[in-house]
Amino acid sequence: MRMEENDWGLFRGLDEEEPEEAVEEKKGFFARLKAGLTKTRENIVKGIDSVFSGFSSIDDDFYEELEEILIMGDIGVNATNQIVERLKEQVKEQRIKEPSECKKLLVDSIKEQMRVDETAYDFEKKQSIIMVIGVNGVGKTTTVGKLAGKLKSSGKKVLIAAADTFRAAAGDQLAEWARRADVPMIGGSEGADPASVVYDAVNAAKARGVDVLLIDTAGRLHNKKNLMEELKKMNRIVDREFPDAHRENLIVLDGTTGQNALVQAREFGEVANLTGIVLTKMDGTAKGGIAVAIQSELNVPVKYIGVGETIDDLQKFHSDEFVNALFEIEPENGK
Repeated sequence: MRMEENDWGLFRGLDEEEPEEAVEEKKGFFARLKAGLTKTRENIVKGIDSVFSGFSSIDDDFYEELEEILIMGDIGVNATNQIVERLKEQVKEQRIKEPSECKKLLVDSIKEQMRVDETAYDFEKKQSIIMVIGVNGVGKTTTVGKLAGKLKSSGKKVLIAAADTFRAAAGDQLAEWARRADVPMIGGSEGADPASVVYDAVNAAKARGVDVLLIDTAGRLHNKKNLMEELKKMNRIVDREFPDAHRENLIVLDGTTGQNALVQAREFGEVANLTGIVLTKMDGTAKGGIAVAIQSELNVPVKYIGVGETIDDLQKFHSDEFVNALFEIEPENGK
C-alpha cells in the first residue's frame, strides 16, 4: 500500500471566477481540437459541403445522399436518422427551398444530438467514486492521472486507487501520474487481488473525507469472462462499503477505432452501469464522428475528450465546441 499525506487546506473551498489562464487554456484546446479533427473533417464535412453545393433542390435524393455521408462518417444509423428527421422538420417549418440554407440547421441539429446535460458533472459537487474501465491500450491510466490533476487543481481532495494489478508496471505508471498531480495513491502489488485494493481505497476515502476516489482498473477484453466478473466484484464492494457515495463508471474509448469503440461500450454496459464516456486519441483520426454515434446509440454522454498527451489535452466535452471545431466555425467572442 502506498499513500501520502497532502495539505488540502490551500485547495478547498475555492470559488472564484474563471481565471484568464483557464480561458486561454480553452482557446488553446479549441485550436488543438480543430487541428485534431482535420481527418474527420475531410471524411464528413467535405462530403456534406458537396451535397449542399451539388443539389439544386431539397428532395429525397438530397436527404439520401446526406444520410449516406453521415453514416459513412461513423456518425451511425441511429444518430443519422434523428439528425436528418429533425432537419426535415425544420426545413418544412421554415419553408426552406435552397440546400445551401440547410447547413446551419444541420450543424445545430448535430449539436443538439450531442448535447450533454449539466447534471453529467454532478460528481464534482458530491463525494464521489469514479471507476475508470475499458480495454487495454485506450488510455485509462493516463485518463485517471489527468482527471486527478484537473480535480485537484479545482480544489478537490482526490485519492487514486491502482486496481490494475494485471498489467506489468501499471502501478508504477499510475504512481508517476499521482506524483505529477500531487495526489495520494493506494496500490496493490502486481498480481494482487484488485478487489482488495478497491476495498482498502474505499475505506481510506471514507476515513480521509476524500471528495473523489478515482479507481484505475485492468484492461478488460469483453470476451474474458473472469475479468468482467472481477469488475462486477469491485462494483459490489463499492456498493457495500460506501453506499452513500455518488457513483460514476466512465468507459475510456479510443476514438481511432470507430465502430469497434461502440461495440466495446455495449459489452461493458452489460456488466457495469455506464454513466459517461471518455473519448481519447481524437487527434488525427478520421473516425471522430463516432462521438455522435456512441452518445446516440447508448444514451450515455461523452463527458471528456482527449486530443493529446498533456493534462490540458483532456477537457470536458461540449457539443457546441466539438461541432464548431469540426466545421471550423470560430467560437463567438473568442470563447
